[in-house]
Amino acid sequence: MRLRLGEVIRVLDRDSALAIAHELGEVYAAAFDDGDAGNFATEMLPTHSARDDFKLVAADQDGRLVGLAYGFTGHRGQWWADRVADAVGPELAAEWIGGHFEVVELAVLPDVQRQGIGTALMRELMRGLHNPRALLTTYADDRPAPRLYRRLGWQLLVADLGWGSALYGLDRRVPVGS
Repeated sequence: MRLRLGEVIRVLDRDSALAIAHELGEVYAAAFDDGDAGNFATEMLPTHSARDDFKLVAADQDGRLVGLAYGFTGHRGQWWADRVADAVGPELAAEWIGGHFEVVELAVLPDVQRQGIGTALMRELMRGLHNPRALLTTYADDRPAPRLYRRLGWQLLVADLGWGSALYGLDRRVPVGS
């Protein structure tokens, strides 16, 4: 993925991410239209950034923050991992959940969506991870986000977890396209 002139993808550590939490929250809220920027900045991001192997990537276009993606190493005993494990059953849970890289959010401002920024963010987010597997949930219906993940080699593991979200997994030990 070649970035266009004026686009930069940067990796932020915990302190750098928290320093611009409110700006990241505004992108999150705008991308999801019903997102709560304040809750993202004061609750979600601080909680998630304290987790193992937290990684956040941000996209800037002409000096303006336009997107973000982040995740961390997920473990059993955490709310999302346990909720998904309960929904998928013991075999799938044993294979995929625990020690996985958990993609929490991918958010791009609406006015710059479908320009390849989400692809660039996801590629950079997944670069250099030690986790053999990664998981995420997204819309269960056909929207741009699930199509993006499939293009990037993610496989649909469960079409509907029971709350309108699909579970996707990426086995990072298997080259994409094989």
